[in-house]
Amino acid sequence: MPRPQKSRTVDSMPNSDGLIPAFYCAENNNKEIFLTVDEFETIRLIDYQKLTQEQCAESMNVSRSTVAAMYEAARFKLADALLNEKPLLIGGGNFTLSKDQRNLAKLEENKKMKIAVTYENGQVYQHFGHCKEFKVYTVENKTVTESVVLDAAGSGHGALAGFLKKADVDILICGGIGGGAKIALAEAEIQLLGGVHGSTDDAVNAYINGTLEYNANVECNHHGSGNHSCGSHEHGEHRCGHSQHKCHN
Repeated sequence: MPRPQKSRTVDSMPNSDGLIPAFYCAENNNKEIFLTVDEFETIRLIDYQKLTQEQCAESMNVSRSTVAAMYEAARFKLADALLNEKPLLIGGGNFTLSKDQRNLAKLEENKKMKIAVTYENGQVYQHFGHCKEFKVYTVENKTVTESVVLDAAGSGHGALAGFLKKADVDILICGGIGGGAKIALAEAEIQLLGGVHGSTDDAVNAYINGTLEYNANVECNHHGSGNHSCGSHEHGEHRCGHSQHKCHN
């Protein structure tokens, strides 16, 4: 009995359902080529974003050999469609959307979601692990319908992810954050947008409008040091653009 196929994580859905040759005639009986969404993702990551197959495999949560097989199949399908003037249809496959894409879908479909921000005196607090309060915003129809400040004092590094999960939080906006906390948030399926400064209200509104700037690689490794910049934007800075569904590159 064959082993069940592992679902592949997809970070960006295709912008169209396919392509048809400019002078295509159905009477020519050129059969359509079907490219699955997960095959499309290998083309996007390897050929367009110039990732290695190892990096692509990490992004899609599968082995490199699986990526190699999908990539080879996808390239053959593209060649067949181009050389033989066949319609290329994109859809289906064995995939799941990444957390950020699921959250973007919630936003675009006007579904309710919760965004937590590390909070101190109206500003984004710059160290997740020392945060005593979170401001949690309920967003529906791309509008903040409710906000509340939650007291997290005493939770500590290890328990904060669980604290946020119990509050049904979908997204965390923060300044700096340690590696262990990042892992805990990922396990809790909470999307992390780090390296953010300024007003918490402004940060949430920027996310809703697709203009939030954040650092995908932010990490704070200090303990007890007074000279650090947890929320630095020096490396890995991103701008969240919902209209193109490219929140993570």
